[in-house]
Amino acid sequence: MRVVFMGTPEFAVPVLEKLVTSRYEIAAVYTQPDSVAGRGRSQVSPAVKKAALAFGLTVMQPAKLRGTDVITDIAKLYPDVIVVAAYAQKLPKAVLNIPVFGCVNIHPSLLPQYRGVSPVPTAILSGDSFTGVSVMLMDEGWDTGPVLSRAQVPILKRDTTGSLMDKLSLIGAQLLLDVLPQLAGGKLVPQPQDEEGVTYSGIIHKEDGEIDWHLPAVDIWRRIRAYQPWPGCYTRWQGRQLKIHEAAPLGEQTTGEAGHVVTLGNKGTAFGISTGDGILIVLRVQLEGKRVMPAAEFLRGQRDWAGMVLPSE
Repeated sequence: MRVVFMGTPEFAVPVLEKLVTSRYEIAAVYTQPDSVAGRGRSQVSPAVKKAALAFGLTVMQPAKLRGTDVITDIAKLYPDVIVVAAYAQKLPKAVLNIPVFGCVNIHPSLLPQYRGVSPVPTAILSGDSFTGVSVMLMDEGWDTGPVLSRAQVPILKRDTTGSLMDKLSLIGAQLLLDVLPQLAGGKLVPQPQDEEGVTYSGIIHKEDGEIDWHLPAVDIWRRIRAYQPWPGCYTRWQGRQLKIHEAAPLGEQTTGEAGHVVTLGNKGTAFGISTGDGILIVLRVQLEGKRVMPAAEFLRGQRDWAGMVLPSE
């Protein structure tokens, strides 16, 4: 089967790797253009581009897929199927109509739940016990096409968006390998999505990571996990950003005003922060310009920390 692959971030890399190692013919890999990042404003290549070049594959990086020349180039590749995994562009009808067996997308949610761009963070923020991955045939809508296969996974208490995306990527890659031969053999019946169960996930902004200590401890804990690795959850202290990488809600009554830092343990080896409802115990932090460290180590180096009141957004 001749495949055109479209994907951009790390989530898409295991999918591409599975296709290559399973000896599918990869006609070309489409990914987003390189971005500019860092203080040196250097060019940064998408994770998929790096993986594709390591395999010796042809890489294309058009800014848009709607140009006549771009569409013609894809058609000249004569793909049997286009596989999409977090490509970050909507495919126009002219592209959807090119492959013999259609365009197949791997989406990290149990569709029709959490269509859109941030399904995994949204599942964590919602306090869901389960999430999953769906393999679907694409149509002109956003994640609206019929589902070919899906798998469910539990959301563990220590799961972050990063850890869940890693799991779902591997599961989605395996589902894809199960789906493609059945799709080519006409053995799959695509299942239309139930419109009554549709929910959406929206765009996450960098400023969403700033902590409002008036929220309940459980909500802040979910945000810390949902926004890991990006944009990260943070507060401010002495004019510097303090990222909280890991925390957990305590079933203790709040002491003091929201944002009040309290020591925990007999020897002050850990600390918590009062919230709008309950105390959040902090496990790992990173002060701006410093490395990530256990909360106890941070506490030893900041003797005036206990008793501080952190600002809310």
